[in-house]
Amino acid sequence: MNKSKRQKKEVNVWYALLTLAVMIGTMLYTVVKLQQAPHIPLLIGTSVAIIITLCHGYKWDEVEEMMYKGIRHALPAVVIIMLVGLIIGAWIGSGVVAAMIYYGLKLISPTYFLSVVVIICGIVALAIGSSWSTMATVGVASMGIGISMGLSPGMVAGAVISGAYFGDKMSPLSDTTNLASGLTNVDLFEHIRHMFFTTIPGLIISLIVFFILGQMYGSDHLNQSRIDSIMNAIDQSFIITPWLLLVPLIVIVIVALKVPAIPAIVIGIVLGFLTQIFFQGDTLLEAVKALQTGYKLESGNKIIDELFNRGGLESMFYTISLTLVAMTFGGLLEYSGMLKAMINIVLRVAKNTGSLIASVIVSCIGTNVTCSEQYISIIVPARMYVSTFIDHDLHPKNLSRALEDGGTLTSVFVPWNTCGVFIASTLSVSVSQYAPFAILNFVVPIISLIYGYTGFKVIKLSQSEKQYFKQQEALD
Repeated sequence: MNKSKRQKKEVNVWYALLTLAVMIGTMLYTVVKLQQAPHIPLLIGTSVAIIITLCHGYKWDEVEEMMYKGIRHALPAVVIIMLVGLIIGAWIGSGVVAAMIYYGLKLISPTYFLSVVVIICGIVALAIGSSWSTMATVGVASMGIGISMGLSPGMVAGAVISGAYFGDKMSPLSDTTNLASGLTNVDLFEHIRHMFFTTIPGLIISLIVFFILGQMYGSDHLNQSRIDSIMNAIDQSFIITPWLLLVPLIVIVIVALKVPAIPAIVIGIVLGFLTQIFFQGDTLLEAVKALQTGYKLESGNKIIDELFNRGGLESMFYTISLTLVAMTFGGLLEYSGMLKAMINIVLRVAKNTGSLIASVIVSCIGTNVTCSEQYISIIVPARMYVSTFIDHDLHPKNLSRALEDGGTLTSVFVPWNTCGVFIASTLSVSVSQYAPFAILNFVVPIISLIYGYTGFKVIKLSQSEKQYFKQQEALD
């Protein structure tokens, strides 16, 4: 009886692929052809998944719980998204972002700007362990500086993303870094050291590419009179002083002292809020409005107004709603067994080390597309592949590295993934605009694939290590 019940609940891979095909087909038509938001295609995919799951013997209560579980995965991201909206509003209203743009325009040469952005965003993300927080603060300011210099928004966003994801990936404070090492029972710092071999070459290639782009476009597009007018408009709209840079510096120091990201961001919001009132001289009402609906500026300079009329909690409602819809769909795919059925097909073709590592990366990318969340793109393949790696005498740190190379980094290329949605809304650049310039994010997976097929820096297990990881797996 129990065996019959288990068979009844096993979703055939063809049904899983049908669900995926419906979602992707409607997504492409809606987003590309109709140029509409991806919410409805995700809801259509969710509806198909619900029907298939019910037809395979699940009760409605179980289906409902699957959706709720998916949403629960997204709750930490939703909290961060809300706080990011608040901190953008507070830091723009306080003049912090304006000061960063002002001094950036004054000090940084356009020819080296893109490379400098990669380095600065990388250092900040490494210190605080969060690509999202880095992009929402330093990234927003970098976009303002780059656009003011006449550089392509997609190019600047690509530099921001490359730097932010490098720092996030290599930081011991990063949630995805801890997640990948924890799920594979690999020591955190051993995991980070092993990622050096794919990520550092990716960073070097990114810096070279952005240096070349800076040489090609930096001087040609430089309009000093426009930069001067922007700096004058900033000077007239805000009180600008180096003291304003203490606000982001304090937040970076706090996080470097291992204060968790959320309390650190809250401190940044409070500092920005108080600075807007007591330093910029705005009223309490104006400061509250900056947090709720975003900062409003009418300077008469179109570029300045576009740069600073943004932020606030309400600006993130689109992102939050899409995150919840995407995770509802993702929860159904994961907990109904559809995702497992699709990954099992991939596992069947993994005959050697190269194909096994390639399978992990493909599975991570597929999970980013189907489940719309980078955390799931790490969690599910980790569950599916950890035993296989050990059985093939491959050290689990090869798996943990592949999970980050294929999962963490590629999430930015999916327009309906929480990362793609967050970046598009935060940096005001579409995925199609920045994707060709997110150099690190597509170079590192390629490097990882090359290592897999050549065997370079792919570590084998000794018999004692294999026994140890088998024991750890049994305990899990």
